[in-house]
Amino acid sequence: MTALSEHSATPSILPLRLENLTYAHRGGPLIEGISAVMAAGPRTVILGPNGAGKSLLLRLCHGLIQPTAGFVRWCGSQGGTPRLHQAMVFQRPVMLRRTVAGNVAFALKLRGLGGGQRRRRIEETLASTGLSALAHHSARVLSGGEQQRLALARAWALDPEVLFLDEPTASLDPAATRAVEELIERIHRGGTKIIMTTHDLGQAHRLADEILFLYHGRLIETGPSQQFFAGPATPEARAFLKGDLTW
Repeated sequence: MTALSEHSATPSILPLRLENLTYAHRGGPLIEGISAVMAAGPRTVILGPNGAGKSLLLRLCHGLIQPTAGFVRWCGSQGGTPRLHQAMVFQRPVMLRRTVAGNVAFALKLRGLGGGQRRRRIEETLASTGLSALAHHSARVLSGGEQQRLALARAWALDPEVLFLDEPTASLDPAATRAVEELIERIHRGGTKIIMTTHDLGQAHRLADEILFLYHGRLIETGPSQQFFAGPATPEARAFLKGDLTW
């Protein structure tokens, strides 16, 4: 899709800056004091054991929920309208009672694209994601892997500068996981900033350029993925990489 190569030439919402980000529920902090900066370019993987707060942090960044304290700041020139420049794909995407093409069309219509432009974008997106042959199939009868690719296509069609992915291959078999990861890589090469969560170490090895490691709602380690996997600085991260149970 040609539009996805234009991000470098257009005003940006990035970098994304988290400042002492905190979210509490029923009196206890679930996310506490997280500060980080995510710039354009590298794929950012939020890693950590189950219950660490990965999905919650992603939702805070995307603006689905508001922090109890601290700030999520989009520091680029387009930071005043971040929702128009980002998209999110959930672990279990919701498929509308429409065809594959209809699901993409609905997202584009909500964004305000006219009929002719919508048709062109749908055609480009489905071709780019290998879903053209399924365009007129009901989205709800697709396999889990096909539904996740459609969710990615629906988000990518919006030409987001930033794409949030929450455990994008959870419960998928190896072949479907590979197809989704290849699509994520293609979206990244097109110029979209990827920020994703996973607890899958193999996937983090394959996709991450930088790691944010969460433990009990706190960001305890950050750095380039190669450095993190070669020698994590914290005992919690070392235990996680060894596969030890952490509490």
